[in-house]
Amino acid sequence: MKTTKLEAFKIIGITVRTTNENGRAGTDIVALWNKFISESIIEKIPNKIDATVYSIYTEYEGDHTKPYTTMLGCKVFDINEVPKGMVAMEFNAGNYTKFTAKGDLTQAVVFNKWTEIWEMDLDRAYTADFEVYDEKSQNPTNAEVAIYIAIKE
Repeated sequence: MKTTKLEAFKIIGITVRTTNENGRAGTDIVALWNKFISESIIEKIPNKIDATVYSIYTEYEGDHTKPYTTMLGCKVFDINEVPKGMVAMEFNAGNYTKFTAKGDLTQAVVFNKWTEIWEMDLDRAYTADFEVYDEKSQNPTNAEVAIYIAIKE
């Protein structure tokens, strides 16, 4: 667990509004990932910095038990060109605590790490928390996914 300052960034991707109540996020986020993969969304994102996929949790109505928006997308140089059916979001610089989920993605290793995070006494900002799916997460049975939690300054 390490705190770091991250610079502002821009993302283009697809979103879903969801909540952790009654396991709804599990269904909604899986459906969002399925759409992202089956419709080759990553190939349609213009001005990508690279092929790293970000799963961002933002627009919280309160804490993690209240509704929020999940976005799947890529960092981009600019958001002047947003394809139909996608959205662009800008995220401010801020302080983040970094966690790492390691193991088999098919065995809910990321969700299990989130469960641990929810139980921690972190001074969360609830602005934008995110997972990073880069070259370290390419092997789904032996993956490493960074999770950044926005904390108050």
